[in-house]
Amino acid sequence: FESEPWGYGWSLVHLVLLCFCCCCFDLISWGPCITGPSYLQFVFNATRLPSEDYYDYIIVGGGTAGCPLAATLSKFFRVLVIERGGVPYGQPNLMTQDGFVAALTEVDAYNSPAQPFTSEDGVRNARGRVLGGSSAINAGFYSRADQEFFAKSGVNWNLKVVNQSYEWIENAMVFRPELKNWQSTVRDAMLEAGIDPYNGFTLDHYLGTKVGGTTFDPAGLRHSAADLLSYANPSNIRVAVYASVERILLAPSGLKQSAIGVLYRDQIGHFHHAMVREKGEVLICAGALGSPQLLLLSGIGPRPYLSSWGIPAFHHSPYVGQFIFDNPRTGISIVPPTPLEHSLIQVVGITNSGAYIEAASNVVPFASPPQSLTVATVMVKIAGPLSAGLLRLASTDVRANPIVRFNYFSHRGDLERCVKGSRKIGEVLRSRSMEEFKLRDWFGNRDFRYVGPGLPVDQANDVVMGEFCRRTVRTIWHYHGGCVVGKVVDRRFKVIGMDGLRVVDGSTFSVSPGTNPQATVLMLGRYMGMKIIRERMR
Repeated sequence: FESEPWGYGWSLVHLVLLCFCCCCFDLISWGPCITGPSYLQFVFNATRLPSEDYYDYIIVGGGTAGCPLAATLSKFFRVLVIERGGVPYGQPNLMTQDGFVAALTEVDAYNSPAQPFTSEDGVRNARGRVLGGSSAINAGFYSRADQEFFAKSGVNWNLKVVNQSYEWIENAMVFRPELKNWQSTVRDAMLEAGIDPYNGFTLDHYLGTKVGGTTFDPAGLRHSAADLLSYANPSNIRVAVYASVERILLAPSGLKQSAIGVLYRDQIGHFHHAMVREKGEVLICAGALGSPQLLLLSGIGPRPYLSSWGIPAFHHSPYVGQFIFDNPRTGISIVPPTPLEHSLIQVVGITNSGAYIEAASNVVPFASPPQSLTVATVMVKIAGPLSAGLLRLASTDVRANPIVRFNYFSHRGDLERCVKGSRKIGEVLRSRSMEEFKLRDWFGNRDFRYVGPGLPVDQANDVVMGEFCRRTVRTIWHYHGGCVVGKVVDRRFKVIGMDGLRVVDGSTFSVSPGTNPQATVLMLGRYMGMKIIRERMR
């Protein structure tokens, strides 16, 4: 370096750059050199992990429940998190509010953070395939569960620990949104339409109109469940990304089968055994589709069905993959007279009919002709008891999507709630607050310009409104069930009839909590981590 013509200063720069390049080269073995939180020190491409290792807890799925669960358990125990996707940091579509639409639409079958699937009902959907899970691809709305959820979920909740768990999440990743033109107008229009009282900004569930929390900070940057790994004990945790779990490893334990580990595969096809230590557990946090699918592939499910696939039935559990639900949405989209700011869900109208009214505004790109269009949307989410659906295996390859049918509107009550909610949208549109979003035609008349179907003119006709609901049904990405409490898992989320195996995610819910399940799934991960620690410390 002393022979360089630029002298010692530039030589030191070269040395620093050389060291930096060496660090990047090491990271290239598991992915691009990225910037992100300090906890990435314990995130590894699965190819770098040993072919066999032992842990106190193995968490399958580094998503909305898996990340807070792992961070909590790592304080006292050795934890492995196995995530089939990569890391969200460095991906603008994931990490910014403005990239929300692109993250859900620019997808592929194998690698995109949002994994697309279409239900047998013909409704397109997506689920998270990235560290942080669906909390890294969703609209960011945060609202706690309604009290009825806790009363009827079949779990003996410690509500003090529930509230502590919510607060732990909220201190890390929840913000108060700033309402701009569209969201403020929707709030005023809901109140004019009689969705009252106005509850202001609150994270709790109350009848009426409220402003909820958001996981996007004031700069528009996303905070997902992956951020909660910053609370982990780095010496006690490993996170394997780009790792696909093939099956849960089982062994006899007295009169029961017990989970003793998992078999997973890395990017280049090598297999790894992750085994549990004495008193350890396998914790499945793979979501409403992934968790029942993995149980089935591991031989835990209805014996006749498993036999039809040639899968050895290690444990007969007749309800795995059943009682799976999706909360449908329907609504209208309009083109406003002037462009609007990006806004995702910030205001919600909680009606007494089991329908929730929400709204968003987004710039939607069109490829031909090249242009962008601001679209403002008002939608209704159908809550309450929903039509039961069914998940089935599509392939013995765990990386493939299973087949799911949600049976939208096959339950009479679903359609009734949709009709009432759609009528409420009509009342919102007819409010004085919405006048500024109407366009004037050549004759001076003012009306909304719809993108796609508009609301029927005859909104008093149940048949007409019911047909509108069926024709415009979409998902609101709040699917749940498949490993329901009391059917597949007990009130401690342990798989019934098994040892060393729990399911900790939204697949255990028989109803979606409140207006949005994100807060409660995050809470569940923290809550169960604390409960497990207390069980072990007794």
